[in-house]
Amino acid sequence: MERMKSIYSALGRWLEQGEPIALATIIETRGSTPQIAGASAVFSKEGLLFGTLGGGTVELDAQERAVRCLAERRSLHYQFELQGLDLGAEEAICGGSVSILIDAAPLNHLETFQFLKASLLSRQTGVLISKFSPAFSNDVSISRRWLGEKAVLQGLQEKDLSFVAAEILESLREGTPQLVRSKESGAGESLLFLEPLYPLPKLVIAGAGHIGRAVAHLGGLLGFEVTVIDDRAEFADSKRFPEADTVIVKDIGRAVADFAITSDTYVVIVTRGHSHDAEALRACIKSSAAYIGVIGSRRKVSLTREKFISEGWATAAQFDRVRAPIGLEIGSTTVDEIAVSIAAELVLVRSSAGRPKRGGQK
Repeated sequence: MERMKSIYSALGRWLEQGEPIALATIIETRGSTPQIAGASAVFSKEGLLFGTLGGGTVELDAQERAVRCLAERRSLHYQFELQGLDLGAEEAICGGSVSILIDAAPLNHLETFQFLKASLLSRQTGVLISKFSPAFSNDVSISRRWLGEKAVLQGLQEKDLSFVAAEILESLREGTPQLVRSKESGAGESLLFLEPLYPLPKLVIAGAGHIGRAVAHLGGLLGFEVTVIDDRAEFADSKRFPEADTVIVKDIGRAVADFAITSDTYVVIVTRGHSHDAEALRACIKSSAAYIGVIGSRRKVSLTREKFISEGWATAAQFDRVRAPIGLEIGSTTVDEIAVSIAAELVLVRSSAGRPKRGGQK
């Protein structure tokens, strides 16, 4: 299972705006289905906001149910059968079923989602535990909590979770969600959905212009934790960068130097001018970043290389690690094409490096 961008990164921002929204999550699948357990989507009373349950009839049905749940202020757990259903003229026929939980009041769990996001931004792995009962009902009660990896590996102290400790640890180590059923004393069956979440590779974009904006959009879709840096407040605005996890307004070179660059950091330098590019590059060229790319012509890159080596700002070997001109050679000319070439190179480098293992394994 690949590490994809958690829907919870954007969920908190929507909840803070106060608009009623519903969170739908696939918690179990059987047979052939359009999505896997853990896939989520957020709906407003008008329809889908972001995320996906796989599209087709599954998502359309979930949307209709979510809108009703919002109107009736109740949460829902149900099973959707795909046996023999044609999901559309261009879609394959699936033969399976999905179990979906619709939380009509995710605002009740805002503190948990904020804690989860803060943990991931601070590079901490963990498990989101969603408990709900009755098992299948048109009116389920939902509670959620976030457990950090350290708490799991050191042994759970929470007595109410002792019965599921082994499953939580397995879910964290394997990187796969699990659905656990429990029978509590004096109550009906409850279900616990265990959802392991991991810090994503960091994408730092120096430059909030048109190319930076397009790269941020693609980076968010491709499963990066996106940070955008620029010294112009009118450009480095979170409204211009809805996919960015962090937007920093600061001197570009200083901001890049202050950023905690590690071996899972990807730096894209696409500022508005040569001097700003050079400042950003000087701030990270000696780092352990997995990727450093700088926009510019081959002549500009050649002159920059000479300058860096002659001034002692980098060795030849250090500069030769830099991807410059940035992006794969696909004949790109427009802003969007350049962004695609950069994104493709990011994916290529990330894939070549291999995916880190789960659960603190080395």
